[in-house]
Amino acid sequence: MEIYNLTTKILVYSIDEYSQDIKKLIEDAKLAAKRAYAPYSGFRVGAAVLLSNGETITGNNQENAAYPSGLCAERVAMLAANSLYPDIPVEAIAIAAYSGDDYTSMPCYPCGSCRQTLLEIENRFDKPFKIIMYGKDKIYEVASIQELLPLSFGKDFLDK
Repeated sequence: MEIYNLTTKILVYSIDEYSQDIKKLIEDAKLAAKRAYAPYSGFRVGAAVLLSNGETITGNNQENAAYPSGLCAERVAMLAANSLYPDIPVEAIAIAAYSGDDYTSMPCYPCGSCRQTLLEIENRFDKPFKIIMYGKDKIYEVASIQELLPLSFGKDFLDK
């Protein structure tokens, strides 16, 4: 028997430690969260994708009374970015959540479906990108979706 230990490296920041570009990306995600359509859960999530050409694309969660039919903010933003700029790689994505009457204190993490989509986009461009998860009290950052989705299923399994 062998044992594998998996380690996730998460950087923890305050907003003041970020560059102006990343602060703006976080602000764009926060504004997108406020515009989310979340009449059922009341949990609004926004995402902002920074592309290597400098463009920023935002998205937010879109709920549906038939729950599986809705979409998360990360997938809305990423798929819109890939639709508008199919050949431009992603540099970073920022995610923020708004619940009740304020932004969440703790960072908001991508769900499993969003993690798989982020993996596909990293694989598509063969380029990792930062995932920035905003919370009022702290901000988490990982350098690649591999940090949040170890032992992932990707295109390499289909090539064999």
